[in-house]
Amino acid sequence: MRRRLSGSARRGRSHPVTGGYPPALPPVNHTAPVPRRIRATLAGQTVLDTMSALYVWEWSHYPQYYIPLADIDPAVLVDEQHEQKLSRGTARRYSLQVGDVTRPAALRVYGDDAVVEGLAGRARFEWDSLDAWFEEDEQVFVHARDPYTRVDALRSTRSVRVELEGVVLAESSSPVMVFETGLPTRYYLNRTEVDFTHLAPTNTLTACPYKGTTSGYWTAHLGDTSYSDIAWTYDFPIRQLLPIAGLIAFYNEKVDTFLDGRLLDRPVDLPSR
Repeated sequence: MRRRLSGSARRGRSHPVTGGYPPALPPVNHTAPVPRRIRATLAGQTVLDTMSALYVWEWSHYPQYYIPLADIDPAVLVDEQHEQKLSRGTARRYSLQVGDVTRPAALRVYGDDAVVEGLAGRARFEWDSLDAWFEEDEQVFVHARDPYTRVDALRSTRSVRVELEGVVLAESSSPVMVFETGLPTRYYLNRTEVDFTHLAPTNTLTACPYKGTTSGYWTAHLGDTSYSDIAWTYDFPIRQLLPIAGLIAFYNEKVDTFLDGRLLDRPVDLPSR
């Protein structure tokens, strides 16, 4: 049976353009098994190696790895003789020691009174206490990847125009649109479609668990006003996001973005990444 679409639906305008996006789904304290091998290193030594990690959502936007104590090298653990009463139960704090490298308060191990099922006997590490984390043999940056998050980079022929205080910074009819669960759509544009007259490079670098490490940021200068780090690029993203390699994106929340001629709402209350 064929359905008849209204004129607006046939034109793809059944909903207004608002710049909305799907929210993150898991509730706080949700847990799930990690089906991937997880490893982490410090000073060239493997500190943990497990096939039994647990995802724990301490907040809804992404999980942390909780690692069985049995899968951590005991030779690198230094008991700080300090117990903490936390919201998820009593945890004992440990430092890491590898040769001359010491990382105090690097992890805490939960006891039998853990109120979240599966946490007893597991360690929660401070991410930056280790030099590198790996899922299987691929490095993971910033935090664990959320198994419920999807990130797609799709080529498009929709028109995108980026303005700031009425000045056009970029305009494209061939953007790559990145759709990431819990975040607004990001529009990656060819460098030849960006007006660098008002943009100056900065030394800022950031990392993303789903894209990799940025290779450049730009600050906009309009008159006497500067708008710090409003655009960025990934010259060498992870392979799943290769379509954005070398392209430039702007923070929707800091500029005016027009999609097919319509001004999008600026996103608000975004999670820190």
